[in-house]
Amino acid sequence: MGTENSGTVEISEPLLEEPSKIPESDSENIPDWKEQITIRGLVVSAVLGTLFCIITHKLNLTVGIIPSLNVAAGLLGFFFVKSWTGFMSQLGFSVKPFTKQENTVIQTCVVACYGLAFSGGFGSYLLAMDEKTYNLIGPDYPGNRAEDVKNPGLLWMMGFIFVVSFLGLFSLVPLRKVMVMGYKLTYPSGTATAMLINSFHTNTGAELARNQVGRLGKYLSISFCWSCFKWFFSGIGDACGFDNFPTLGLTLFKNTFYFDFSPTYVGCGLICPHIVNCSVLFGAIISWGILWPLISQRAGDWYPADLGSNDFKGLYGYKVFIAISLILGDGLYNLIKIVSISVTEIFRNSSMENNIPLVMEVIGGESSRLELEKKKRDEVFLKDRIPFWFAGSGYVALAAISTATMPIIFPPLKWYLVLCSYLIAPALAFCNSYGTGLTDWSLASTYGKIGLFIIASLVGSNGGVVAGLAACGVMMSIVSTAADLMQDFKTGYLTLSSAKSMFVSQLVGTAMGCIIAPLTFWMYWNAFDIGSPDSPYKAPYAVIYREMAILGIEGFSELPKHCLALCCGFFVAALAINLLKDVTPAKVSQFIPIPMAMAVPFYIGAYFAIDMFVGTVILFVWEKINKKDADDFAGAVASGLICGDGIWTIPSAILSIFRINPPICMYFGPSVRT
Repeated sequence: MGTENSGTVEISEPLLEEPSKIPESDSENIPDWKEQITIRGLVVSAVLGTLFCIITHKLNLTVGIIPSLNVAAGLLGFFFVKSWTGFMSQLGFSVKPFTKQENTVIQTCVVACYGLAFSGGFGSYLLAMDEKTYNLIGPDYPGNRAEDVKNPGLLWMMGFIFVVSFLGLFSLVPLRKVMVMGYKLTYPSGTATAMLINSFHTNTGAELARNQVGRLGKYLSISFCWSCFKWFFSGIGDACGFDNFPTLGLTLFKNTFYFDFSPTYVGCGLICPHIVNCSVLFGAIISWGILWPLISQRAGDWYPADLGSNDFKGLYGYKVFIAISLILGDGLYNLIKIVSISVTEIFRNSSMENNIPLVMEVIGGESSRLELEKKKRDEVFLKDRIPFWFAGSGYVALAAISTATMPIIFPPLKWYLVLCSYLIAPALAFCNSYGTGLTDWSLASTYGKIGLFIIASLVGSNGGVVAGLAACGVMMSIVSTAADLMQDFKTGYLTLSSAKSMFVSQLVGTAMGCIIAPLTFWMYWNAFDIGSPDSPYKAPYAVIYREMAILGIEGFSELPKHCLALCCGFFVAALAINLLKDVTPAKVSQFIPIPMAMAVPFYIGAYFAIDMFVGTVILFVWEKINKKDADDFAGAVASGLICGDGIWTIPSAILSIFRINPPICMYFGPSVRT
């Protein structure tokens, strides 16, 4: 995670020049912004957006860790359109050339679409309102009222997403020149995607792209077939099949330590940084290996021994609230850190002249060529302007519509609270977008939690839970989409794509997501037992978000014995760990775990941590054997594993809807002596 913008710029800008070497003939034939948006591109975007929404929902409803799929979107977009143009050419039809600008538009559209599967709250704040989560916490739990229940509905969810998701796109459009060209923010994911797309559309990069697509297709097929094979042995419920294979023995299996043969989690392990995967495993060892067994021995003293496994006054309460404390500690630290860095860099940049020519002089004899390419990127980026009046009036109009509509969907959330949220949202969106540009770390969920606590406490016990959760959605959607848009502007800047085509593709992708994300969630909702502790789709963050809203109203009075002390300890530990990561040298800090990643298995279990660790071990060994091969193909292999398992979800859901159950229940138990 970067902490100083100046250092980041000096390192990244020279690296960007290599993939952006453009022949003169190519650089002079940049298509008009309207030509960059094609019918075939929109069709591919809709298909990939649907697939990635399904994958995001699955991860949201199981473990809550969503890896970046930007690179996969660029790669699959290239594969589909290239396959289509090649097929049509063989039939004798004349087809338009596939440009990197069109590739960038597809990637932008797909990211905007599947981003709403995360920021739309289908696995968090929206699901926290439903009756299952209410019953899971308990009707007699203080602050958990039956009146604060709103079950998922396809129409109201679509309406909610439509009225909140577009505001973030209009909030920062006037600042695109300042963010991308003035402050020269890096946006690492956007930069990496641009480098990939640029490499695809060169003679040398095309061969690598074909090989990457081949690997992706191979492992997608393997993952799909394996998931299909596993289904036949999974029986009814959540106790059968390879998902419950006691690979490390029955004793560890009882504490959720086992490898469950999930291609999705192994793929996540391949695509996530090593420190994230190791942090997840470390959190699993601390919680399920040490903490929960020790606390369970205190049953009858710290909490009543006869409570159910999902009672918040027992062990379950420790699991949820300690996870919350880690998440809040990590989020608070990074929020303060990134806002302070952003403010410092803003003042520093405003007091200094543009220093990029100095960097280019250090590079050597190619400074004039680099200057020409930079000038060309600047010209293309500024050519198609988006008027300030259009962005401003769009934001005001959408805010007015949302302010009038939100109280209809969520009556406890009064119009003046919504209006206040929209007055401060652009400032928070700027902070999040600037911080993402510096560090690649979006804190959308942290801003959402801040809104949740503030609004829940203001509304009080009479509807504060629903109002707080809805306010969380408003804030989270705005700051998330604003950061995504600015990151895509960076990608477009580096691929010589029009800013107007980027903005329009974001609008189209967001409109797609407003329909596709609720529809794909609705498939899960009708096919599977979402939110049940005994289901594979436990929706862990639904309980956490509802408890946060209750805490904002009721406080900590009903926590089990010593739970508050443990929560405070882990909250402080999260702050201390983050501080330690920042003050120690890089060779030491790279081994210090991330509290946010550690928190996830505290509540869910250790099984997915084992899978992700297997993925990171495979990648580590691969890098030792052949680093270039790993760098070139690890992302494609990971994307194939994740996408294949995600595709299998569709036929699995259809079978479940038609009540077709797996024929075999493969179950493991201890051998019995006769």
